[in-house]
Amino acid sequence: MKALFIHQNFPGQFIHVSAALAADSGNQVAALSMERNPAPAGVAVRHYTLLREPAEEIHPLLADQEGMVLRAEACAAAALQLKRDGFEPDVIVAHPGWGEALFIRDVFPRARLVIYCEFYYAVEGRDVGFDPEEPPLTFAQRCRLRLKNTTNLLSLELADAAISPTQWQKSTYPAWAQDKITVIHDGIDLQRLRFNPRARLTIEAAAGGHLTLRPGDEVLSYVSRSLEAVRGFHVFMRALPEALRRRPHAHAVIVGGAAPGYGWHAPGGRPWKDYMLDEVGGRLDLRRVHFVGKVPYQSYLDLLSISKVHSYWTTPFVLSWSLLEAALSGVPVAAADTAPVREFAGRLGIQTAGFFDHGQFSEHMVAGLSQAPASRRAPPAMPELSIAHCVRAQKKLLRH
Repeated sequence: MKALFIHQNFPGQFIHVSAALAADSGNQVAALSMERNPAPAGVAVRHYTLLREPAEEIHPLLADQEGMVLRAEACAAAALQLKRDGFEPDVIVAHPGWGEALFIRDVFPRARLVIYCEFYYAVEGRDVGFDPEEPPLTFAQRCRLRLKNTTNLLSLELADAAISPTQWQKSTYPAWAQDKITVIHDGIDLQRLRFNPRARLTIEAAAGGHLTLRPGDEVLSYVSRSLEAVRGFHVFMRALPEALRRRPHAHAVIVGGAAPGYGWHAPGGRPWKDYMLDEVGGRLDLRRVHFVGKVPYQSYLDLLSISKVHSYWTTPFVLSWSLLEAALSGVPVAAADTAPVREFAGRLGIQTAGFFDHGQFSEHMVAGLSQAPASRRAPPAMPELSIAHCVRAQKKLLRH
């Protein structure tokens, strides 16, 4: 089989299935990407760049659409070059979120197209229109949000099949589109999540010097790509003072960047970290609160082995890998009772509370921090999230 993967940040969600296909000498695997990330062995990556910059004058509501067309154009140009070099895929797997899938049918009309359905936007009740602290959308913002689904809809119409990693993510799409979507998770590397009793995490201490944390210490973890309200950072910070007051030897390790993420800015356009420290910092012992920014993946794995309770708070939005990885590593997890979490909470033993209930959130954190060091539970069994299971299901779909 000849397979082509398209993702502006390849390998992204395609890392495991592309690696598995490339490991079979009977396959030829290529990828198109804007970013120059390390690729799985055997995958031939072609990079593309925009053929021109966005126009200076364009209708504001069309700015996102122009960006998608520019990426689709650049991706199609790279695909045409691949075709001239003799590569004709049997199947194409594309993430359509940035527009790259829009013209790929016109380059390879005989190939089967599978798209990755990550999220369908709504003007209320999901990542926007859920939290009353979020400023109401203006009319123009509502219109722009509706248009964000343009590439989703066009790509779905072009696709022969589609994949979503969770049932909830599939459910965000219109009912007429869901018949095309098969739920197959990207795959979790369960071997890497095994508890490491020798894990160590050394961080800069607020009072100077360094602090080394290890399994058995009272450590509370919070992980997000960006510290933002869409991932409940503001609720976490409001729950933290009470949890640390009741556990005077506990430390909170907070992983995440300060740059804007998916959601809205804090009032005044400030980073959420600064805004929340102004609100609750006076009730925190900041010597025990450690903002470590973004960390290498191995440091994140070490943190999961050290943590006594992991916090995950999200609006109804794409589920982070960190929730499943934390729960599958055996760390007790306190999480928001929102639909994406609810899909897995029962089977993974995740303690949930209402998104806005920071009092109950504190209770869950205290309960986790209070456990004896030897009480770390065995990871729950969810073989359907393993890499082996997910890759088998993905390969079966692509061969079909």
